[in-house]
Amino acid sequence: MCDDDDTPCLSQQTLDALTQFYSEQAQDGSTHQLDEDWQLSQFWYDTQTSETLAREVYSAIGDTQGSVACLCTPTLYQQLTNTYKNKLQMKLFEFDSRFSLFDDDFVFYDYKDPLKFPDHISAGMFDMVVVDPPFLAEECLKKISESVKFLAGDKIILCTGSVMGALAGDLLGLKKCKFQPKHVHNLGNNFSCYTNYETTFL
Repeated sequence: MCDDDDTPCLSQQTLDALTQFYSEQAQDGSTHQLDEDWQLSQFWYDTQTSETLAREVYSAIGDTQGSVACLCTPTLYQQLTNTYKNKLQMKLFEFDSRFSLFDDDFVFYDYKDPLKFPDHISAGMFDMVVVDPPFLAEECLKKISESVKFLAGDKIILCTGSVMGALAGDLLGLKKCKFQPKHVHNLGNNFSCYTNYETTFL
């Protein structure tokens, strides 16, 4: 039990073991073994979706060893790390602190405070931003769009529910692609992909 209440808490030895376990998962490219936290509206992409998005990112910015911000897209970050680790510069912006196991690549992000970033994150520093808002809500997309506008130096890919398409166009000037993102657990909502440039694989 914790000293200040009756809540069970883990020993330091157990915490250290968990940290090592998660680190080994990261090194092995096993992010999918981290369970989805549905309270955080986490739904992992299926393999085809992750691979297609990763190919598109590399096709668009890989020739210059470009930089990509993965905004609320941990499965894409995993795929990029597994496939293009030394060919792209990547950051994962996530609310879920479990992903801090990615060390310097992890940036804590809360869409409710959309312009709060560490000092080393500057305006327009990413060649591409790939974003998947956690909630299909107008407020969420509006706030995340503020983050995208700050981070993006050029290209944007947005994956979200199809019902948000008109708002995505209004906020970020994005147009719908043919590609439809899929998830490991099939969701009831239809999802679409939107970009501000001519894509190769989407």
